[in-house]
Amino acid sequence: MAHAVRFAPALALMGLIYYLSAQPDLSSGIEGWDFLLRKLGHMTVFGTLFALLWWAMPRHPLAAAVITVLYAVSDEWHQSFTEGRHGTPVDVLIDATGVLVAYLLISVRQRPRTQP
Repeated sequence: MAHAVRFAPALALMGLIYYLSAQPDLSSGIEGWDFLLRKLGHMTVFGTLFALLWWAMPRHPLAAAVITVLYAVSDEWHQSFTEGRHGTPVDVLIDATGVLVAYLLISVRQRPRTQP
């Protein structure tokens, strides 16, 4: 039971991603910045999902990355059925970049520090 509870934050975020993907328009209303904000949002959300999955299964970062990228693919597919939205392979690459950035940040933070 305790092991299954560790997946709750990742599942909650996946639910939020699904909900947001069903919205016809997620425009920020900030002309010129909207594109950048949405792409940074993609990277951040999927990097966070990866971190939560890695936390749920600490010995399996590759599995966490694969699950996250597959969920990104399914998210883009889901968006392709939402009026006013479209799914693109480029967004999957942006999401995967978020996974890579999260992996690097976590790896650097977990690296043992040596004392001079």
